[in-house]
Amino acid sequence: MRMIRWTLCTAIAWSALACGDSGEKAPAQPAPPPPPPAQTPAPPPPAPPAPAEPTAAGDPVARGKVHYQQLCATCHGEDGCSPGPGAAGLVPQPAHHCDGNYMNKLTDEHIFKTIKEGGASVGKSPLMAAWGGALTDDQIHDVVAYVRSLAKPPYPGHPTN
Repeated sequence: MRMIRWTLCTAIAWSALACGDSGEKAPAQPAPPPPPPAQTPAPPPPAPPAPAEPTAAGDPVARGKVHYQQLCATCHGEDGCSPGPGAAGLVPQPAHHCDGNYMNKLTDEHIFKTIKEGGASVGKSPLMAAWGGALTDDQIHDVVAYVRSLAKPPYPGHPTN
């Protein structure tokens, strides 16, 4: 009986080896690709562009507004009329750029010099920072254009008038 068992086990082992079964599992076959999705309609064409608004790229007032809000609004306020948080405790208080009765009497050169060289350069507060080191002359001209746009009554020489 022992001999039959041994023969039977040997036969099973040889047939397993002959078939290539080494006891390891064969790697799983990749799953077949999913069936193609049902045809869906093409997405609608994009909406036409909105009417063109002045962009910062071509509009000096828009470009100036960006610099104004970064550098000036802290003291002069977002609207150029209401003191910003940096104005607390300043004596004198920063100029109100929306006050056309005051601002419209100033030349562009005066405003430019004030921005570039600081308040002391034009006999105003030495606390007004000089922004010539942070802004190029072209950028300062853009800020002047934006400041001019804030005046009420409007500045007579502003392009929108």
